[in-house]
Amino acid sequence: MTPQPFDELNAKPQSFRRTLARMAGVLASPEMKRWRPRMALAFLVTLASKLFAVWAPVLMGAGINKVTAGDAGRLSWEAAAPAFVGFFLLFAAARFLSNGLPQIRDAFFTRVTQDANRLVAVEAFAHAQKQSLQFHLTRRAGALGRIIERGAAAMEFLLRFLAFNIGPTIIELALAAGVMAALYSWKLAAAAVVTIIAYTVFTVIVTEWRNALRRQMNEADTELRAISVDTLTNFETVKAFGAEEREAGRYDRAMQTYNDRYVRTMQSLAALNSGQELIMTGGLAAAALFAAFAVKDGAMQAGDITAVILMLTNIYRPLTILGFAWREIKQGAVDIEKLFDLLDLQPEIEDAPNAHALENPRGEIRFENVSFVHQGREAGLRDVSFAIPAGSFVGLAGPSGAGKSTILKLLFRFYDPENGRVLIDGEDVRDLTQNSLRRALGLVPQEVVLFNDTLRFNLAYARPDASEEEIMAAATRAQLSDFIKGLPMGLETRVGERGLKLSGGEKQRVGVARAILLDPPILVLDEATSSLDSETEKDVQAALSEAARGRTTIAVAHRLSTIARADLILVLDGGRIVESGRHAELLAADGLYAALWRRQTDDQGETAPLTPEIAL
Repeated sequence: MTPQPFDELNAKPQSFRRTLARMAGVLASPEMKRWRPRMALAFLVTLASKLFAVWAPVLMGAGINKVTAGDAGRLSWEAAAPAFVGFFLLFAAARFLSNGLPQIRDAFFTRVTQDANRLVAVEAFAHAQKQSLQFHLTRRAGALGRIIERGAAAMEFLLRFLAFNIGPTIIELALAAGVMAALYSWKLAAAAVVTIIAYTVFTVIVTEWRNALRRQMNEADTELRAISVDTLTNFETVKAFGAEEREAGRYDRAMQTYNDRYVRTMQSLAALNSGQELIMTGGLAAAALFAAFAVKDGAMQAGDITAVILMLTNIYRPLTILGFAWREIKQGAVDIEKLFDLLDLQPEIEDAPNAHALENPRGEIRFENVSFVHQGREAGLRDVSFAIPAGSFVGLAGPSGAGKSTILKLLFRFYDPENGRVLIDGEDVRDLTQNSLRRALGLVPQEVVLFNDTLRFNLAYARPDASEEEIMAAATRAQLSDFIKGLPMGLETRVGERGLKLSGGEKQRVGVARAILLDPPILVLDEATSSLDSETEKDVQAALSEAARGRTTIAVAHRLSTIARADLILVLDGGRIVESGRHAELLAADGLYAALWRRQTDDQGETAPLTPEIAL
């Protein structure tokens, strides 16, 4: 199967309608069911606040009309006072509720938006974990993390604004226009509607232009953060090659690109805000002139013009929010496009619909006519077949690129073969659940990379439910217990980024202890000692020998002495098995294995076979 491409910098533009549909899907998900009563209550509270916002100016206008009526002698002051005081008090109450109810809503609805944020972020994070090995070999950790972070934040924003700003604001605008037409003048309502239409059209057109600039800024931001994480993660390589200034220059160029695109985005925002302000001011001026002439002609009272101005102000305030909301929603849709790309990406390796768990594995392994070629490379395996009985020790030897590590990746089902089958206990690994398959396999790689957490966390990673006694028993078998007991904080000692506070030998023994704690029927050693010095290697080899006892063991060997006592040695070259047999048989055959053996013994000044370290 050809892996689906995943471009971390360039998102595929998605329709706004599809974005809204996916947003609704989040709200309708079973995980959000418990929040639906709270969602309904929040919407009702929002709608009530909009009704009070329209009603408040009418009350203020009526109160002022009562005052002016008393001053004009039509009513005595004593008779008018209770009426206008009552209207003003009602105005104050309505205005307070129109502004206060949304604050109450936000207080109890924040839990909903945060839970939606969590669901989306966790789904994206988990989906990324399910992707194939090829995906993780090519992706950039900093860029991927930024995509998830920015997309989840946009999801939260979109949920909040779509639910409580767009719909209720449109309702408020319609109510306000209707009230102005019914109580005052259709011309005022027409002025308000024309202003709203002009504002909306202008906002949509300019925002679409700004979205292209926003995408470019996001791409620059993702690249900048990816370079930062990449450089800081690989600081040893940077220092080893004296590349500090070069990396700083690369970061500077990325920052300049981001700054340029940020400036253009902010300049476009200024143009948008200025145009919106011009349209709103023109609409307000037109409505004020209509109201002034109506008062002059006696069609409206003095309090009515105050009510109109307040109502127009109230209309334009949500109109401003509508413009901001539309702008931010469209920008949020841009931010979330990349997250949707990630969620749409199908894992290259998935459990079959009828996959079942591997029950009570014995550890028998068989490859039947397996062929596989890595993406973008010619190296791989070509028609490879072999069988490993349960409980036996098999070594894999051969030059670099011969296909040794590819065999291990196919065994773990990090890849699927293009032809042939990989079987454990007679079952095709493609018919097994990946979790059960990998619980049957314990891996000690060439370089054990640890999490920046405690020794306890890293040792128990294979079995998080393991007790301290079980962890220490595994550490003892891996010859790590004395080291742990000598630490002031013992198992609570933090190991640093990628385990850099530990030596190479200590990290390898942590990897061995982890494999022992998992207690798998099959142990896989991928050149587990090739990067160690000879003294450390002896300690680690002793730990590996203990870990391998009683299990099927496959060892990829850089130093052939580590597999000299294997029950079977498979020699690969060019993706094929060119020799197989025991150590003595292969030396007698005087083929590739014998040549590799002589080269290693000559390089080390040896004239006799090296003592094999793994003895089962």
